[in-house]
Amino acid sequence: MFDIVDQFEKAVADYFGAPYAVSTDCCTHAVELCLRYLNVKTATSPNHTYLSIPMTMQKLGLDWHFVDTQWTEYYEIGHNIIDAATMWRPNSYIPGKYMCLSFQYRKHLSLGRGGMILCDNKHDRDNLIKLGYDGRHRNCSWMEQNIDTLGYHYYMTPETAQLGLDKLQTAIDTTPKIWNWRDYPDISSIKERISK
Repeated sequence: MFDIVDQFEKAVADYFGAPYAVSTDCCTHAVELCLRYLNVKTATSPNHTYLSIPMTMQKLGLDWHFVDTQWTEYYEIGHNIIDAATMWRPNSYIPGKYMCLSFQYRKHLSLGRGGMILCDNKHDRDNLIKLGYDGRHRNCSWMEQNIDTLGYHYYMTPETAQLGLDKLQTAIDTTPKIWNWRDYPDISSIKERISK
């Protein structure tokens, strides 16, 4: 059932030049899975980004703060985790990083919803899949598995993956918008309000 998800992950990983990819239901959950997997305790969020990034840090109880950075295409939140939600560029994977992509409706590969983590370690890939898929492996009924890992219901559906494969070539063939910090308002004033 999830063969199509594997195919979509491989196609996107190949485009970005990454050895491995793990699909998720959204980019924010991709970031959250990386933060959880790496047991991150401290992180930073740019002043100019989407609300879900600092809110995820707050939800996880991290020691985090805003930084005033003028990013283009992507930014690092610490611990080799990169929010690359707005990036669409071939062979742009940065080795040693966990790069989180978005397929939200405004992004270049627009699927309505969806995300992906690019990484270069198969062990990390396998563990991130389990973490985002209720603690279990794909392509085997959960009733036949001895679940020993805490997981979250953050996986990409086969239907979304099929849509991604259907639209991928068009995305590759068209010029993307180059996003940067100016595309987002300064949200740094929310920290005090959401921390209460």
